[in-house]
Amino acid sequence: METSRLPLSSSIRGKLISAGYTSLSSISSVSSTDLARDVNITESEAFEILKMANQVTCSGSSSLINGAKNAWDMLNEEEALPHITTSCSDLDKILGGGISCSDVTEIGGVPGIGKTQIGIQLSVNVQIPREFGGLGGKAIYIDTEGSFMVERALQIAEACVEDMEEYTGYMHKHFKASQVQMKPKDILENIFYFRVCSYTEQIALVNHLDKFISENKDVKVVIVDSITFHFRQDFDDLAQRTRVLSEMALKFMKLAKKFSLAVVLLNQVTTKYTEGSFQLALALGDSWSHSCTNRVILYWNGDERYAYIDKSPSLPSASASYTVTSRGLRNSSSSSKRVKMM
Repeated sequence: METSRLPLSSSIRGKLISAGYTSLSSISSVSSTDLARDVNITESEAFEILKMANQVTCSGSSSLINGAKNAWDMLNEEEALPHITTSCSDLDKILGGGISCSDVTEIGGVPGIGKTQIGIQLSVNVQIPREFGGLGGKAIYIDTEGSFMVERALQIAEACVEDMEEYTGYMHKHFKASQVQMKPKDILENIFYFRVCSYTEQIALVNHLDKFISENKDVKVVIVDSITFHFRQDFDDLAQRTRVLSEMALKFMKLAKKFSLAVVLLNQVTTKYTEGSFQLALALGDSWSHSCTNRVILYWNGDERYAYIDKSPSLPSASASYTVTSRGLRNSSSSSKRVKMM
């Protein structure tokens, strides 16, 4: 349950959310002394907040347990999960068919490797109609860096429509085919774009997503580009940052499961001192690496871009090359190196 449900003043709620206490579970796990220090309130005020949170949690606890699932049903549900194609068949192959819905997938890499290109590609491809093998959904694009390019989105949307028309032409020669009704303008209209300029705006938006998606039920992907930006600049207290990020990751996981949608978190890289030398690693530290279902690392191998499955409960470690063209993501021209099992 959200902190905003507590009968508190707006200033106290704002302080709680800014300090990373966005849910009742996060409040209940600390002492009144720690809460007072983190939120900058008196200890008596902190005690009253804890008492209030405990009362609300206990009154609603009966609805928390919904019963167990059996493992066979869970397996069938996972196998039936839809995927969003990346438009690169080699990359789709190592991803088990594309970006999985109901999962949180982190994609990170160095600047210029194509993270934003992948984000824009997914926001377009999620809209491919069901009769063409897509989801027929809509996209939410959360831009923290100002890197979203609407002209690029239009370019990829035009290529997507052209690909569907080409497929229809082929099918007409051999089988009955559906006509392409979608236009590039329709694709752009189905990308809900949010620009956030601070970590507090980011937290507030994530808290609002449940309501927004409930009102726009066709949303099938949420993309954050990047999850890292404001949290690398605005935080001196690393413990507070870890707490805020953990709460945010939990909310994304709940959204993915509740609405059967894909959450894609784009991440930056940083330097990490390991075994006597500095090496590149995804930002936000080791604790954050456990916050996502799947982790994909993008890297250069010579002049070629590669994607590597670094962590996944269901996918084997593997790498595949890809390229970024004027039409979007595509297979690399070096077909002999496309997919390598690790």
